Amino acid sequence: MPGDHWTYETRDEITGDVKATATNVVTEVTAAAISLRVNIVGKPNAGYVTYDHSWNALNSGDWRYTPNDGTGVRLPLAVGKKWTFQSANSNSTQGLSFKRSGTSMVTAQESITTSAGTFDTFKIETSYSMRNANDPTKKFDFKLVTWYAPAINHWVKRISTTRSVGNLRDNSSVELVEYGRK
Repeated sequence: MPGDHWTYETRDEITGDVKATATNVVTEVTAAAISLRVNIVGKPNAGYVTYDHSWNALNSGDWRYTPNDGTGVRLPLAVGKKWTFQSANSNSTQGLSFKRSGTSMVTAQESITTSAGTFDTFKIETSYSMRNANDPTKKFDFKLVTWYAPAINHWVKRISTTRSVGNLRDNSSVELVEYGRK
């Protein structure tokens, strides 16, 4: 619903440093999509992300995901449920194009506590690879662990690792610190 919001703290899991605090605010809900405004503390301009109703990104800034980015949820969730996805990711401003393919699996039901409260969640483990469409030797591998809380229709925590040429490039977490409904 417009006005619903989630504030997340992003932490570099390698150094322990907080990298950003961002508030995601629902600006519009249509039959096909949910639009969010993303305000990052200390940054003057907001970003915008459009999701489908399963929280798969459709576009984010200059990036377009066709049919979507595949990192959302597939309701109803149950431990053991598994799905695959494929997409084309393009950024026409920078002339970039990637092919993405991966799998997600609900591995557990867990209670998670953040500074925003305690939530009953489904733990979803996602693995996907992205290859540069113009140079398939440029490959990136991602692992994403999401704790999705049906009670607030969003994730309360996500841990993401990125590897390129087998080397760790990023290990970060996003954790809910506040949320509210209009």
